[in-house]
Amino acid sequence: MKSPAELEDVQWHTLTHAYGSAEDVPELIRALYQGDEETADEAIHELYGNIHHQGTVYPASAPAVPFLAHAVQHAPGKREDLLMLLATLADHGQGDTESPRWPGSSVAAICAELARVLPGLLPCLEDTERGVRRAALRVVAAVAELLPAEVRGEVPARVEVLYATDPVPAVRADAMVVLTRSGSSRVEEALDSPLPEVRVAAAVLAAERSGPPYAPRLVRILADDGGDPDPGDDSFPWPGTGSPDQHLTELLAQDPDAGLTVAAGWIRAGDIGSRGSWLAQQIMETWRGREPEVLDLLLAALPHRADAGTLSYGLSTIGRWIRHIPEPAPELRDALYEYARTEQEESAGPALLALTHSGDPRALDLVLQRPDAQTLKAAALSFPEAGDRLIPAIRSALAAGATGNAAIDLVGALERFGTAAGQARPELVDCLRTGRGAIAAARLLGCTGVPSPEPTALLLEAVQSADASLSIAAAVAHYQLSGEAEPALRTVETLLATAKGPTHWHLVSLTPLGSAAAPLLPTIEPLLTARYDWTRMAAAEAHHAITGSPDRAVPVLAELVSAAPVGLSALKALAATGELPEHLRPTLRAFAFSPLRLLSDTPFSEEAHPDEELRALAWRLLTDG
Repeated sequence: MKSPAELEDVQWHTLTHAYGSAEDVPELIRALYQGDEETADEAIHELYGNIHHQGTVYPASAPAVPFLAHAVQHAPGKREDLLMLLATLADHGQGDTESPRWPGSSVAAICAELARVLPGLLPCLEDTERGVRRAALRVVAAVAELLPAEVRGEVPARVEVLYATDPVPAVRADAMVVLTRSGSSRVEEALDSPLPEVRVAAAVLAAERSGPPYAPRLVRILADDGGDPDPGDDSFPWPGTGSPDQHLTELLAQDPDAGLTVAAGWIRAGDIGSRGSWLAQQIMETWRGREPEVLDLLLAALPHRADAGTLSYGLSTIGRWIRHIPEPAPELRDALYEYARTEQEESAGPALLALTHSGDPRALDLVLQRPDAQTLKAAALSFPEAGDRLIPAIRSALAAGATGNAAIDLVGALERFGTAAGQARPELVDCLRTGRGAIAAARLLGCTGVPSPEPTALLLEAVQSADASLSIAAAVAHYQLSGEAEPALRTVETLLATAKGPTHWHLVSLTPLGSAAAPLLPTIEPLLTARYDWTRMAAAEAHHAITGSPDRAVPVLAELVSAAPVGLSALKALAATGELPEHLRPTLRAFAFSPLRLLSDTPFSEEAHPDEELRALAWRLLTDG
């Protein structure tokens, strides 16, 4: 260990951390000794941000270790925090030490320093504060396999005492983990411990070791004992830098059957901290086809949500996913209907939205009784045949002066009714004139409007807008109404020439122009080889829309097809060409038959789940081809 007096012996100005020179590290370490809690907290916070930053360590990190270890013993009141900082700095996977890059790495240097100072930290294992004992165990665990022989013999004996006698079950569980990492496994005996905290820790270790599918015994322990974590466990996350819940969720998500069994057990036990709901949701986001089971669990968890905020969140989660199920269970729809009918607006709103997403016909009457922009848009998506009832309500809401996202949602709702949305032309024109959802209104006017002087003139005026998105949307809509391509061509050409960022947003707007955009081909063709993948994708899509020929577009799009947002867009554009290169078939089969979700959902989107789009499109291309 090194005292603050020795800080000047280190050439800190030659070392670096997350923000450059490490010259500020000595000042932060000295701040730990000033006896002021707020100053010490700020210093620790700064150290977490520079010598350790989002899981990364730096050349300045290892030289700080002996000074931090000294502060553990001599700086007042921050033993637990400083021990956890040391453990976090030394965090590494068990396989990292076998990597060719381990020697000479910053983490290896930290672990070497920590192993050297560890004997001076071992008395913290007998500290009167449970948090300090737990933090000390985490420090030991961080370097357990790297300790020199003379220390390796002393550590297990001290840890054995904690495992056998500590009055805090969570400390005993941690001690068992340290013993296991030190090579003296207690996992099998710990699975039969009378303490649930120890049993859960042992089950986690056993599951990590075995991998999925997990043994029924382990699943049973986690389901029965893991739903109510130690209420005093406010220590820094372990293992790794994620929280214990996060680690366990990630572990269980690897085995969906086991994970759902555990989630069900936690929900039956009261869904404390919404842990069961969260686990079930993570499995649904990881695996395909588990939505019905998970929604049943989320429904069972609703009575455990004691306050309006958490109930609203639970209903919103159901609403987010229920739209991806062709036939939601009647029990689920009935429950949503009852919640939607209540006078509790905070829960009734999300429940009505979820009921609408489910396609339950009872939702339509409730939406019309208390219409708002979001539910009207959802109703338009779920009940496109009800335009005669919904369009008047949407027009009324627009005429009442809806602004911002509400106006955008209402115009988006009208889009679902195709040419029938032309009934709302007066409202759309007013939106364009007043700038309420103007971009969406301009696009819809172009798609469903009938040529007439006022909207055409307004669109031409909007072409001059400083808002590039409004300018190009108005230019394309003006072409659709008037047949005059020049304003659109001039606008796109200017935007492409002056854009300081990505240009794909402008390129995708060209599709409605078709061959009328041919004068722009000399500008578009060089973009087929642009460095940015989204630009190449949009250029290929535009090239095909303009020329009608797949020859230049298909090779670009085929190269971009992947399980990523740009890859899905490329696949959609490729499908529009009618061409399917043979070498893509194995990739499409992987998309179609993967049990795992390959794309994540887009929160707050009313569209199909991207992964469902990917799977359905891949399947269609395979069968059509």
